[in-house]
This record gives sequence, C-alpha cells and structure tokens, in this order.
Amino acid sequence: MQHPVGSPLPPPHQPGHGPVPGWSPAAHHPGPPQGPAPVPPPAPGYPMAPRQTPAPQPGPVPASHPGPGPAPHQPASAPASHQPASAPHQPAPGPPAPDTTGHVPLPPGGPVAVPSVPPATAAAPDPTTTTLAVLLIGPAGAGKTSVAKYWADHRRVPTAHISLDDVREWVRSGFADPQTGWNEHSEAQYRLARRTCGFSARNFLANGISCILDDAVFPDRPVVGLGGWKRHVGPGLLPVVLLPGLDIVLERNAERSGNRRLTDEEVARIHGRMAGWYGSGLPIIDNSQLDIPDTAHLLDEVLSRSIASPPNW
Repeated sequence: MQHPVGSPLPPPHQPGHGPVPGWSPAAHHPGPPQGPAPVPPPAPGYPMAPRQTPAPQPGPVPASHPGPGPAPHQPASAPASHQPASAPHQPAPGPPAPDTTGHVPLPPGGPVAVPSVPPATAAAPDPTTTTLAVLLIGPAGAGKTSVAKYWADHRRVPTAHISLDDVREWVRSGFADPQTGWNEHSEAQYRLARRTCGFSARNFLANGISCILDDAVFPDRPVVGLGGWKRHVGPGLLPVVLLPGLDIVLERNAERSGNRRLTDEEVARIHGRMAGWYGSGLPIIDNSQLDIPDTAHLLDEVLSRSIASPPNW
C-alpha cells in the first residue's frame, strides 16, 4: 500500500486486526484542520469497518414524559491559573490638600462694622483689648503721629499705625508738596494715599489687627475728608479730634524739619479751619497741657465712650 509523499506512515497492525482506530494522517500533518479525518482504506483481504456516527446530543425531556433527564452539560470551569486575579481594593482618593504657604492668609477685606452696643448692665468696654479702627484728626503740630504711635505700642492686642503723610511721601519723583499750594495734583495724590491707607486698614482688621490712622481732615470738606475715610474704611471707624491751642501748635511746628514743617501763616490758617470741629458731635481732646502718655490714656477713655455710643457722623 502506498501513501502520499510527506504523509506519516500508519502504525503497524497485527495480523488479524484492522488498522488502529482513530488514527488519521490529518491529525499528524501540519496545517489547518480540514474537518473530520478520513478513515484510511483497509488492507487487502480485510473487510471495511462500519462508519461510526456521532451519538445524538441529549435534549430537553418533553413535558409528556416526566422523569429525570440527563444532567445539563456544565462547562468546565477555567483553571485557576487562567482566572483573572481580582484587583486589590483601592481606597477612594481623598480631597486634594489645600495649598499652603508660610504666610498668613489674607481674606478679602470688608468695611469695618459699627461696634455693637453692649447691654446697659454690662461693664464699660475696654478699648485696650477691643479690635478697633481709629482715625486721629488734627492740625499740623497737634501731635497726631506721636500719640498714635504711642497708643499702638502700648495696647494689649495687635495694633498697626498708618500715617497718611507717610503714605503720601511714598511718591518720590513727582511728589506734589502741599507747601507749594493745594492744587489738582496734590489733591489727586492725597486721594490715592487715603485709598491706600483704607485698603491697608481693612486688611489689618480682617486679620484681627486694630489700626489707628492719622490725617489732617478739614471739617469744611466732608466729601474729600471725613466722608472719604468712611467710604474706604467703613462706618465702624471711630474719629477723634486732637486740637491743642494755637501757641502749642506753632511751637511744635517750629521743631519740625523738611517738608513736614509749615510756615506760621499756614499753621494758623489750618488751625482756624480745624475749629469747625467744635459742634460737629465728634469727641475733641485738647492736649495743650498733656504729654503723650496722658493723651493716649485720655484717648482710651474717649474711645470707651464712643464704643458704647458711636458718634453720629
């Protein structure tokens, strides 16, 4: 018997036996499967084995023939090595950590509110431990800056001092010196300095830091002066006027130097205009015979009354 070239030989058979059942050259021939392997012809002198047909697959048992049927075919479970390993449980990511710096956060500053009036049975408010915004008003030579610094230095709570004259002099080249006359340039720089002071005061107050500001505010110009401070700082600003006698003001002015020193005529004119604060309802301190510590102590007493009964301005 001849076989195709390249086809594997069938296994030898014994006399009296047919070919080995189930052997197929296609099963041993490389290449894609070509369907059921053909049964090779029998050797001469041997009868052909009958063709075996596949057994029918068991189907569902009809309802008319009750009884147990064959168990349904269950697919073999995949080996453990082929089952995908379940991913370990990952905890839900938490919220991102807030950005932090080494600086104190500055919340948006808002106008300072009017201090609340304490009940009548409560003790008098202590201005040395209350967060306040104070505006110290007075002519040149009244001692505004000296008293404000001393008052801020000796409080029991954090307190800042903001001087409008200091902020105005931040402008170096092109500084509009009021000694050369009050004009549109000097007024524009004054308004800019006042807005800057108000912004700084609101930021201090928003962080629990009191502040005291000083400025020579004229009573006959409420929009430019006191009204502007109220707009930039807030209605809770407590204004207090320092107004010593003219002779004291002239004496202190003579001790000044630079652009802070004014002529005697200018000092007298400013002092006369400041007299308009009498009858305004604002508290006035005549510190003609008081030194700086005594004036600061009297300022605390005035502020205590202003907290209990805010001035109407």
